[in-house]
Amino acid sequence: MKASDIPAFVDRVIEAGCDICAIGHFGYFLGSGEEMVAAEDELKRIDEEFGDRDFLLPEIVAYLRSLDRYIEPDPSVAHVFERMTLH
Repeated sequence: MKASDIPAFVDRVIEAGCDICAIGHFGYFLGSGEEMVAAEDELKRIDEEFGDRDFLLPEIVAYLRSLDRYIEPDPSVAHVFERMTLH
């Protein structure tokens, strides 16, 4: 995946029925467990189409934030997200 593919990637995840969202500045999640189960086949296709994106994590988070697709974790638990491996 290239940085220029990020908008298309996000659009495809949304079209699959998932509420992709950044978590603070740390990472992002594709959607709720229910959304991801319902869209499992399509998410697999998206993953195959776009490939590795781990190295684009900061760019994906920034793009999601620019779309107002983010949540800010409570400051009392933000440190947990800093140590987690998120998408």
